[in-house]
Amino acid sequence: MIRLGIICPSEIALRRFLPALIQLSAFEFVGIAFASKYEWEGGNDEVIKKERDKAELIIKQYGGDLFDSYTSLIESDRIDAVYLPLPPALHFKWAKLALLSGKHIMIEKPATTSYKNTKELISIASENKLAVHENYMFTFHSQLDAIDSIINNGTLGEVRLFRLSFGFPRRDANDFRYNKKLGGGALLDCGGYTLKYASMLLGETTRIVYANSNYTKDFNVDINGSAALINETGTTVQIGFGMDNTYKCDLEVWGSKAYLSSGRVLTAPKDFVPEVLIKIGDKIETRKLPSDNAFKKSIIRFQKCTENHIVREENYNEILKQAKLVNEFLEKKKDTYYGK
Repeated sequence: MIRLGIICPSEIALRRFLPALIQLSAFEFVGIAFASKYEWEGGNDEVIKKERDKAELIIKQYGGDLFDSYTSLIESDRIDAVYLPLPPALHFKWAKLALLSGKHIMIEKPATTSYKNTKELISIASENKLAVHENYMFTFHSQLDAIDSIINNGTLGEVRLFRLSFGFPRRDANDFRYNKKLGGGALLDCGGYTLKYASMLLGETTRIVYANSNYTKDFNVDINGSAALINETGTTVQIGFGMDNTYKCDLEVWGSKAYLSSGRVLTAPKDFVPEVLIKIGDKIETRKLPSDNAFKKSIIRFQKCTENHIVREENYNEILKQAKLVNEFLEKKKDTYYGK
């Protein structure tokens, strides 16, 4: 039994993580922590009270104990593993403390906001035989295997180009995604999804040819961006992402014989039935893909990481690969400022 605690009563913890966790007998939900005012920089009594109120609602619904600081939960001998759904800039500090306290960690993406910090976390985890799992849950959805099967069986012919698009309308101005200090920005949020899937499609020789980030006068973080990635065989993935866009979450595969498109490829919720459109000449076919619970399967992967050193090492490598790709984007990108 893995005794798990949650740092921060976030929306995703309540809406996605806990409903999946309680279905798994390998885990025991011990409790949730809200920050003390000394742990959240700039936190005042009102902020802390709001976080405590959210935590109490989660305890009321799911049971468990209320911890009055992140530190007290992390250092508790009743906890084996910690789930960290904090804003990205806070991941490194609390993940590092958890690992140094002998706890396995499951972190919402991105693992950290820098390649250097990610390497340090993986080094500590490896030295102490602890699991680190970065929660890109879409990678566990069965629809990806179904799409791969269509591509590999020759239906589309030779793939000439992949396109990945992920963006959503502007959220409230106080959302952490628009706050540089909290690790905001389109690249680290929706952009990370597109980079992750692009590297899965292209394999180990994935590299970025060009990258661009766009800014507006409203925020000091990148608001959208694009890039092209290529592998040693010349297969190309074009990506576009943004957080001031109309909603789009699409994969397009352009082949020599046919064209495939699919929506919700990165964000399919539990029990949602995805579809692909395949166009061959003038003929258009729609196929249903498997529904799935990708969040639950992601937690199961975390469980396997705690139990199996081979799976754990595979996860280390996947997390580092993603961090390297984000770092390569940052090194190659050009910045564009709208309205100037």
